[in-house]
Amino acid sequence: MTDDHVIESVESFTARARLWLAENMPRTQDSGRRAQPSGHSDEEELAHISRNRDLQRRLFDGGFAGICVPADYGGQGLTTAHQEAFNREIRGYEYPAETQVPTLTPCMSVILEFGTHEQKKRHVPPILKGETLWMQFLSEPGGGSDVAGALTTAVRDGEEWVLNGSKIWTTGAWWADWGLCLVRTNWDVPKHRGLTVFMLEIHQPGIEIHRIEMLNGSREFCQEFLTDVRVPDSQRIGQIDEGWAVGTRWMYHERTISGGSPYVTSPAGRPAVALDPTGGAVALIPFARRQGLLDDTRVKELIGEAHALSLVGTALTRHIAEEIRTESMTNQAAAITRLWFGSSAVRNSTICFELVGANAVAWSDEDNDLGQRGVRFLMRQASCIAGGTTEMARNAISERVLGMPRERTVDKDTPFRDVPRSAPNR
Repeated sequence: MTDDHVIESVESFTARARLWLAENMPRTQDSGRRAQPSGHSDEEELAHISRNRDLQRRLFDGGFAGICVPADYGGQGLTTAHQEAFNREIRGYEYPAETQVPTLTPCMSVILEFGTHEQKKRHVPPILKGETLWMQFLSEPGGGSDVAGALTTAVRDGEEWVLNGSKIWTTGAWWADWGLCLVRTNWDVPKHRGLTVFMLEIHQPGIEIHRIEMLNGSREFCQEFLTDVRVPDSQRIGQIDEGWAVGTRWMYHERTISGGSPYVTSPAGRPAVALDPTGGAVALIPFARRQGLLDDTRVKELIGEAHALSLVGTALTRHIAEEIRTESMTNQAAAITRLWFGSSAVRNSTICFELVGANAVAWSDEDNDLGQRGVRFLMRQASCIAGGTTEMARNAISERVLGMPRERTVDKDTPFRDVPRSAPNR
């Protein structure tokens, strides 16, 4: 805890956290977060989210929510070293994984960086208490990775804005409360200069949510249709038409979901988003044992490879986070960890699929756990898309970290309304 003059030492904080966790948080062997859940009813999913809200509230009541968030906004006002210590101590305990991403980062991170004092006072404490969960309204149908090409519009009407358009691939929008929404407010300037960010209450008149069924049966992703949605100007984040300045930091915070965010509570060594919960040597050993393959040399090599990937990911995250914190590297270096975890998750899914063998292709009800590894193998490329594509991460690394020439664009100085676009589907 802190007062006006003294910050609690990391050692004292660690001892206090260890005791509090033992007395207040249940033990678990689970990762806490389900990546693109399948086979769960809506009722089970809502119960899972409710459980996460409860766990987040426990952290808040115990004085361990928002460890690096200023005390003025409900946090503890401590340092990244305190958050890292807590992340080490929470290994083996249940924790509110679903409230960390995207609620705490990137959404709360953006509000803390760009929001007014009043906005932070209103929205950050409910986030830290688990009362509100936030989503990102970024991607649009047909937009691909071109976030700046947003077609969803906001037109000012007095002290309100009227929003029209569509967003897509919003994880969990059907059960979330608020969203950060990037929209176009000016069509007469180049695309990066006419954007604005709003805080948007999701369940209100004019917003229609459609759930998208994925290959694995998950209906976690959503598409939202906004029709004459009225938003007060008090919910605007940043300056009008300067949303790209907010957006670039927004995307930086999004890349830190693979590790390194000072606002996220996640067991040390585990990404904030479980891009593939089948990875890691410890998780693979039971599958190899069930197949009777623990003594197979090739199997040992695969498990060893998974273990090496885990060790490298942990060390890389720690190194990049420290380099960014000390300004030895640009904050765009967060793209390095994003690229690593996306690529390694694909490899981990493949390793697990190879270990499980035929049971990952055809299985009985008794072998459903093995069969799901086949489904996750089919979905493996999702880890290279969610949280910002690995292609965009490569661009950020090459241009913003290595200083290579920027990709050529033909619409840099063209008013956005004059940029050629495909005819709409009819």
